[in-house]
Amino acid sequence: MEIFRLIQDIKTHLKLSFDEFENWFEKDNATLNYQPSNGGWTVQQILEHIYLTNFYLLILIKKGSKKAMRNYQNLDLNLEIENYSFNQEKFEKVGEYGAFEWIRPEHMEPKGELNLNEIRSLISQQYHQCLNYLDLMKNGEGLLCKTTMTVNELGKINVYEYIYFLSLHNQRHVTQMKNNELETI
Repeated sequence: MEIFRLIQDIKTHLKLSFDEFENWFEKDNATLNYQPSNGGWTVQQILEHIYLTNFYLLILIKKGSKKAMRNYQNLDLNLEIENYSFNQEKFEKVGEYGAFEWIRPEHMEPKGELNLNEIRSLISQQYHQCLNYLDLMKNGEGLLCKTTMTVNELGKINVYEYIYFLSLHNQRHVTQMKNNELETI
């Protein structure tokens, strides 16, 4: 069934995107604090932004998973699973740095209030939260709640797709950090 493959694919994507962060926390101060020529964020600021964005996405994921589990009592999960198809193309651009204009809310902008160890610990916790939600909704329940995502006009997406979005957002910024690092060489 497609939904169970999707859940596994999201777990794999999450692991890869979160594992990639570990390397960045080990970088030297020059790399972490390099201000790119385009005036963009430093690697440390990007890591803080990732934590902040994950924080707010996880609020929506938590609400969505609770609602999905409540909806499980009243909706036909098997019917939802049968009728579900994942539109990969719709999401691909989210993971590509610079693929479209991205206007982020001010509360997701880094403010320099957290040190690198705090950010690392919080991002690690966020990874485990994502896995916990996927385990909670392991039978397809995440299909039973949809919320509108305005970024890149994704429209109504289910809880699994929100978690995948979070992982793609991580991937997008890994590319940005690599671009910063290449500029320092």
